[in-house]
Amino acid sequence: MGLLINIDNGGTLTDICVIDGAKVHHTKTITTPYDLSKCFFEGLKKASVTLYGEERLVDLLLATDHIRYSTTQGTNAIVEKKGPRLGLVVAAGDDTAGLTATGATADMFSVLVGSRLQQIDLGLEGEAFDAALVAAVNALTNGGANRIVIAFGAGDYRAAEQRVKKAILRKFPRHLLGVVPTLCASDLVDDSDTVRRTWSALINAFLHPAMENFLYNAEAILREYKHQNPLLIFRNDGDSSRVARTIAVKTYGSGPQGGMEGARALATHYGFKRLLTMDIGGTTTDIGLVEGGQPRASRRGEVEEIEISFPLADIVSVGVGGSSILKVVDGAIKVGPESAGGAPGPACFGLGGTKPTITDVFLLAGLIDPATYFGGAMSLDRARAEAAVRSEIADPLGISLEAALAAAEKAWVAKIADSLKDFAEIDEDTVLAAFGGAGPFVVTAIAEAAGIEQVIIPGLAAVFSAFGIGFSDIAQGYSRFVGTGEGTVLSKAVEELTAQATRDMFAEGFALADCRLDWTLARESGNDGAAIAWAPGTPVPAVCAGADDLVLGLRAVRAINHAKMVNGAAPPKSVAGSTGGRQMTLPGEGAATLPVHRLEDQPAGAEATGPCILEEAFFTARIGRGWHFDVNSNRDTLLARSH
Repeated sequence: MGLLINIDNGGTLTDICVIDGAKVHHTKTITTPYDLSKCFFEGLKKASVTLYGEERLVDLLLATDHIRYSTTQGTNAIVEKKGPRLGLVVAAGDDTAGLTATGATADMFSVLVGSRLQQIDLGLEGEAFDAALVAAVNALTNGGANRIVIAFGAGDYRAAEQRVKKAILRKFPRHLLGVVPTLCASDLVDDSDTVRRTWSALINAFLHPAMENFLYNAEAILREYKHQNPLLIFRNDGDSSRVARTIAVKTYGSGPQGGMEGARALATHYGFKRLLTMDIGGTTTDIGLVEGGQPRASRRGEVEEIEISFPLADIVSVGVGGSSILKVVDGAIKVGPESAGGAPGPACFGLGGTKPTITDVFLLAGLIDPATYFGGAMSLDRARAEAAVRSEIADPLGISLEAALAAAEKAWVAKIADSLKDFAEIDEDTVLAAFGGAGPFVVTAIAEAAGIEQVIIPGLAAVFSAFGIGFSDIAQGYSRFVGTGEGTVLSKAVEELTAQATRDMFAEGFALADCRLDWTLARESGNDGAAIAWAPGTPVPAVCAGADDLVLGLRAVRAINHAKMVNGAAPPKSVAGSTGGRQMTLPGEGAATLPVHRLEDQPAGAEATGPCILEEAFFTARIGRGWHFDVNSNRDTLLARSH
């Protein structure tokens, strides 16, 4: 069995995990948004050094079975609204008001489509139809459209969309220079809700070019370095597929989904009833919930408050992270949502940033040790951090530097704790999972503010979303609206989806006979109806009887190697070893010297009680007074509060 590489490309940092059997090697590199291939390959080079002690990228890639990758590029493109200009073709008489019925849809429509909207009379035939279609396409391209989406309303929309697409290809064949790509909404997803289907297609078309250019470029460079297998893209449905079989909209939010897959594995392994997840990166805190062993999700996800046809994990991103800018507004400290990112980064990075962040605060308070931060590979400038905190926080509030540090931490903790409480009800079964590079920083303070008594810091907390990607398989999913599920309709849909899965899995490199097929039936109406397992050739389940809005689902799965979690007897307890003490300033307590427990040096079963510092190469955690921690065989740290 070869190596597995998981890469999570975030807005500030790019995380890399190399899974070698029971061992996991991990590292980080700063994200280069101007050229994502740069941080992609810098991360792989650093991973080879971690594994071999020297840079041996070709050896690493030759020894690797699969590279699974997730990127924030699609998410960032939507947030920043940077992408192609789209043209939309609808049927004459279609009501398009629903596309702009909310503030969110109206704003997005004005950016993506604007005035580039044309109607086609589907009642026309022959030359009249062709002339109307050519006029519509010319109007869209003259208006600046460089991609066209076709989306029709009620009736046999699939056949109508295909008719127009074929006519466009006939009049504007693909071999001509400058031909504008065309997408039928029903090619992407079969959803009888016209507004939802149209928005799914528009967002996908908007994301497609940037994702295509970068991912194919990355795959081409991998081939130059002798990697044998296709690059796998981790998607927001928790599965992976090669670039050529990935639709752009399913890359949206894929990074946080990696964290949820890891959290699902944690909850299952430890038997947590409710695992509330807190993934704090440089720019955002992503919050999710695993309950009953399943991540909380919506059958119809939302992209920037716009409902789409695909399911998405229920993850809330809050604008607060390790690089969130702190400033005084109306006499109070405001945290984010603006972020210094990785470049210029916090003031202490010395890369041009002048605004204070919580990273600067924790450096000045003594929690961050410049000698060990970021694996010791980054120098930190204390003087720049102090200048930023004094000028932007202490002086405007008229308080001392020490008071400013305490006030900044309190504001940062409160924003995260309030977001946790807004997202989920906190009860005695709630366990908080803290991960991301900034997640463990002051996790016990956040837990106390949120009313949570139990915490877990995964051993791979700093790269946990990348680690979570390692639980995915290669899979493709499909759906088809089948109405009442009447026999011939249902059997035809089964035949069509099976043929589609056969083609796609063959392109992934597998015969369908070697894949697991998961068939389901679900009501299309509503957002919380559970899909019911079903087998072709059997009656429609009783719970679906009488419904006229059934959707047939198929997921074709080819299992590949996963990350592993250790089972076995609990290790014997021992006192956690300390590498010495660290002087720091505790909010409300002043100067103190806290013992430092290096996670890598602790045997399974090591335990200690706060206040203390728990640290590894890429994260630091201050354990509060009254909290007890122990390290288990998985290198996960379990914390409980005593009273």
